[in-house]
Amino acid sequence: MSDRWTEPDIGDQGGRVAVVTGGNVGLGLETARLLAKHGATVVLACRDQGKATAAAAAIRRTAPAARIDLLALDLGSLDSVRGAAEALRALHPRVDLLINNAGVMRPPHAVTSDGFELQLGTNHLGHFALTGLVLDLLLPVTGSRVVTVSSVVHHRGKIDFDDLHSVRRYDKAAAYAQSKLANLLFALDLDGRLIRAGAETISVAAHPGIARTALSRHMVGPVRAVLESVPVLTHSADQGALSIVRAAVDPQLGGAEYVGPGGWQGFTGSPVVTPPDHKALDADVQRQLWAESERLTGVTYDFGSVGGN
Repeated sequence: MSDRWTEPDIGDQGGRVAVVTGGNVGLGLETARLLAKHGATVVLACRDQGKATAAAAAIRRTAPAARIDLLALDLGSLDSVRGAAEALRALHPRVDLLINNAGVMRPPHAVTSDGFELQLGTNHLGHFALTGLVLDLLLPVTGSRVVTVSSVVHHRGKIDFDDLHSVRRYDKAAAYAQSKLANLLFALDLDGRLIRAGAETISVAAHPGIARTALSRHMVGPVRAVLESVPVLTHSADQGALSIVRAAVDPQLGGAEYVGPGGWQGFTGSPVVTPPDHKALDADVQRQLWAESERLTGVTYDFGSVGGN
């Protein structure tokens, strides 16, 4: 594979349906824009429908023929996730790409409506539930993929099963790293389960490097200023989104691959296949996290709808 993968490599995505969570801002918006520009029908799955409407208008300004649907989704509410899954089923009988992108980073301590620590609940558990609830829309579709967005900080993460929701102690950086490690553990475990089920759908992970987006709004002042303004350590949201889009559309990729920028420390650069931290490959932790995610969300996966169309 080339180490210089750029927008023209996206190719024609006409006829494909791509669901992008958090598609109204930052990396999600750029991911949606790139896919729509290259012909995909894009579903913006967002909590704020006003911002989603504005995002759709922004995409159409650069891609006037873009086909865009809006889907109300609050990943911090399992009721909303279930409602979104049903609404998506009514919009589209098939989905080619599910891009689990939305997330929160280092907020003050808070919990979701279901009582989960906000970062784990939004970044991992909401996406775990959504993927399980719409998997049957992907399984019959040749070339379908689930792309889950992790982060370079996953290597700092640890899944603390004794205090998964930071009840005893909340460290916002540690909680974020845990959620991003959980994203990667989920993506890799899901691919193995798809293989064992004989499915053609694959699960791929991506990270955007250090992209200049509003996600850094909860960072402390000096760190935030560096992340948003120093070009040598950061790159634009559209460049960061290329890693996510490559994970979604590159036909040379196999399942369980991890795509991110190829520059120093994975902070910036063109998207390449990169190795995850060894912690993400721990099969015991993958299985334990999967079981706990099923228990917490009440969502179990049905891999039985396998076939091609």
